[in-house]
Amino acid sequence: MISARKLVVAIAALAATAGLTGCGETEQVIMYQQGKYQGKPDTRPWDNDPGAGLYTTSTWTKGDKSSWEAALKSRSQSQNEYVRIGG
Repeated sequence: MISARKLVVAIAALAATAGLTGCGETEQVIMYQQGKYQGKPDTRPWDNDPGAGLYTTSTWTKGDKSSWEAALKSRSQSQNEYVRIGG
């Protein structure tokens, strides 16, 4: 049978080993290629569908830049406190 002291020492050694394992740093090297974008390509904001959230009031036609700009202007005007109080 294992004595209590050996058990405590074994648990302390295991805890120290587990704690020091997270301190190691792994090599993180990215190989860049000249002229090649390696990230996710961006889309234009008006090419997205309008949000369907509960608190979303902006609507625009997907792919129509002018309707997206109008929705953006309407949203910003509804956040303007001076306009909201009728001033």
